[in-house]
Amino acid sequence: MHQQLSTEATDVTTSASLVDLDKIEVHLRTHQTYPATRASLLAACFDLQDFSDFERTWFLRALPDGTFLSADDVLAAVRGEAVATPTPASLTPATTPIQQAKLEAFLGKVVGDLGAAMNTALVVIGDRLGLYKALSGAGPLTPGELAERTGTHERYVREWLCAQAAGGYVSYDAATKRFTLPPEQAAALADETSPAYIPGGFYIAEAVVRAQAQAAENFRTGRGMRWGEHASCLFEGTERFFRSSYIGNLTNAWIPSLEGVEAKLRASALVADVGCGLGASTILMAQTYPQSRFRGFDAHPESIALARQRAGAAGVSDRVTFEVARSTDFPGTGYDLVAHFDCLHDMGDPAGAARHVRRSLAPDGVWMIVEPSASDRVEENLNPVGRVYYAASTILCVPASLADGEPAAALGAQAGESRVKRVVHEGGFTRFRRASQTPFNAVFEARS
Repeated sequence: MHQQLSTEATDVTTSASLVDLDKIEVHLRTHQTYPATRASLLAACFDLQDFSDFERTWFLRALPDGTFLSADDVLAAVRGEAVATPTPASLTPATTPIQQAKLEAFLGKVVGDLGAAMNTALVVIGDRLGLYKALSGAGPLTPGELAERTGTHERYVREWLCAQAAGGYVSYDAATKRFTLPPEQAAALADETSPAYIPGGFYIAEAVVRAQAQAAENFRTGRGMRWGEHASCLFEGTERFFRSSYIGNLTNAWIPSLEGVEAKLRASALVADVGCGLGASTILMAQTYPQSRFRGFDAHPESIALARQRAGAAGVSDRVTFEVARSTDFPGTGYDLVAHFDCLHDMGDPAGAARHVRRSLAPDGVWMIVEPSASDRVEENLNPVGRVYYAASTILCVPASLADGEPAAALGAQAGESRVKRVVHEGGFTRFRRASQTPFNAVFEARS
C-alpha cells in the first residue's frame, strides 16, 4: 500500500502547499512518543481517518530515513526542510548504560517470583494431602516418615520437602537429613483456626492462573468475567483466605469498633450479610451473637448452597438463612446492621448497592463496609500487600464489576478510602468514618 501511494506523489517541496500542515503537526505532537521509528510514524499516519490518500502519500515521501526520529526532525521534514539523519546514539533510550548490579538485583527478584509462582501448586498439594498438618507438631521427619503418615509416595514427598525448605516453609537439618515445620509456619499453614492461616490464598492464586486465557481476551475486548465463571477453587480459596482474618478480627475488634452495634447484637438484632460467599462471616457472627438473626445474600447460587450446608454443620441454622440475591435488590427492611465484607469493590453498581442498603436499614441502623486496605495514592500501595491486591483485582475484581452491568464502576481492590466514601455519600449516607484497620483490611462505618 505504501509503495502504491508513493508512486502517485509529486515533489515534496512543491506539494507541501496542498497539505494541511497544521493538522499534521497537531497529530504528530499529540499522538506520538519520541524518539519514534519511521515505521511507527507511517503506521499511525495511515490509521488516521481524516488524512486523505494524497496527504498520506505526501507524508510517506516527506518522512526522512533514520532508525529513530525526534519530533522536531519529523516536523522539519513535513515542511520540506532538510533533515540530517539522526543516529541511534543521540536519540534512542536504549543507549542508556545498563548498571549490572541493578540488572542482577532485578533478575534475582524475578527468580524469587518464579519460584514463588511455582510453589503455589506445591502449597495447594501440601494442603490437600495433609502434608503440613502431618508435619505440624511431629518434630523432625524424613521424607519416608512423612510419606508413611500421609499415604503418599516417598520420592514425590522428598522433592516437595526440598522445595519447601528452599522457600523457608520448612527447615532442614543436613546432619540428620530431616525436615521440620517450625511452629510459626505451622500456625500459617496447618492450623485452620489460626488468624494467620494462609493456604486459601494459594487456591485463589490457582484460580487466577486458570483464568489467564479468558483474562487475556478480556484485555482485548473490555468484557468482564462473572464470579461464577471462575474455577471452583476460587470460591473455596476466598472463603478460607478471608475466614482467618474474620476469626482474628471480626467479633473481637471490628464489630466492637462500631458505635453501639455490639450491644444490639448481644441483645437481639437483625443483620444482613451482603455478598456473603460461602457464609464464613455470617456463621461466625451467628456463633458469637446467638440472640440475633442473620441473613446472608449472594448472587452466586453455588456459594449459597454451600453456605447452607456449612450453617447446618456449624449448628446455627436456627438463626441463619442464606438466599440468592443481588446487592441492589436483596429482600428485607429494618436491619440493625448491614455488612459488606471484601465485596463492595467487585460490584458493577456500588452506589446503587449503597442506596439499597440505606433503604433496608432501620432508622438507627449501621452499614459496615470491610474493604482491602489501600491508600488513595497509587504510589503508597506499591508494596507486597498492594501487589497481591492489584494482581487479584486485575483478574478477579475488575472483571466481576465489568460483567455486572452498568455503570460497571470497576472500583478495584485498591479503591482507597476516598472512593469508598464517595460511593457511601452517593447512596444517601451523611456520616462516614474509618472504624478499624489491619494490614489487610479497612473497616468503615456509615450512617444516615
